[in-house]
Amino acid sequence: MNHYFFTSESVTEGHPDKICDQISDAVLDAILEKDPLSRVACEVTASTGLIHIMGEISTSCYIDIPSIARKTICEIGYNDASMGLDGNTCGIITNIDEQSADIAMGVDKSLEAKAVNSSAEDNGAGDQGMMFGYACDETRELMPLAVSLAHRLAKQLAKIRKEKKVNYLYPDGKTQVTIEYDENHNPIRVDTVVVSTQHNEEVSLEEIRQDVIELVIKPIVPAKLMDDRTKIFVNPTGRFVIGGPQGDTGLTGRKIIVDTYGGSAPHGGGAFSGKDPTKVDRSAAYAARWAAKNVVAAGLANRCQIQLAYAIGVARPVSVLVETFGTGIVSDAKLSEAVSKVFDFRPTAIIRELDLRKPIYKNLAAYGHMGREELNVGWEKTNRTGELKAALQA
Repeated sequence: MNHYFFTSESVTEGHPDKICDQISDAVLDAILEKDPLSRVACEVTASTGLIHIMGEISTSCYIDIPSIARKTICEIGYNDASMGLDGNTCGIITNIDEQSADIAMGVDKSLEAKAVNSSAEDNGAGDQGMMFGYACDETRELMPLAVSLAHRLAKQLAKIRKEKKVNYLYPDGKTQVTIEYDENHNPIRVDTVVVSTQHNEEVSLEEIRQDVIELVIKPIVPAKLMDDRTKIFVNPTGRFVIGGPQGDTGLTGRKIIVDTYGGSAPHGGGAFSGKDPTKVDRSAAYAARWAAKNVVAAGLANRCQIQLAYAIGVARPVSVLVETFGTGIVSDAKLSEAVSKVFDFRPTAIIRELDLRKPIYKNLAAYGHMGREELNVGWEKTNRTGELKAALQA
């Protein structure tokens, strides 16, 4: 195979879809803080001046959902109606019901626990579906380079806005990075960087481009990866004044590729934000990342992708598949056996091992759920490498 190019994107916390993700997870965190056993499925839409919060929530506590939404919007930076959304004054509609009893009966007690009439806590999967985890040795945190750089650029864009390094930026923004790989799948250079940022009407495009290159791109993209062929596009349409929910309706769960691996690995389709950990869309995706990362950290493969699949109401996954793309030191079949021995992928076990009933989710709702070592989340720990090696030797 000849050299090839791969691209990933990220978005800032002010992107309309990410506003919705953060509100959904802020609601989830507030509920879990008071009632860790709550069942939450909270989704949000955002448009000009209006937030609609809906979902199915079963809990013993009360929270002020509109106040949580307003606080989240203002923290992001939408606190002026001239931006098309003001957290202090925007309209908020709530439409909340309880979790379906038909779903709850399968989650409360798994099919396996019912079969042996066990009283032990053993939740069934909250839905059918498949989840993917991935890791590779391209970065220190074992994430693909393109999405790692895209996230860092988006965070840097938000940082200079919040620190008022420039005075014309608004919260909405997107980044994109294209990496050139050699024939051995090694990243060798950054081919293209795209940054689009919302701004006020007074600033010139020339000033935006100069500031973004100097304050965002150069501090983040390693100089050794850039050369005279690297292309840089800053606000390539020439104008980005109308943004956020005024420019594009937002919706929870519409940035699932940004949330995971930037397209380097498949996605099962289920979103994360607003869902409590009994939903395997979220918890099993974290567990699959945890397992894949430990495989790579143990030196058992340079790239590892793990697929888990579940049936609703059944605790154990119906399938566990490990794929190392020819980089494994043993066969994928042997690695699958080792992974299945070392990791317990039942929902109750995942929740316990990764400590998922804590209010940890709002901080994950922007800039990716994977590779976030700075947040000290359980699925980024490489604490099972020794057990994986021992399982292969057994």
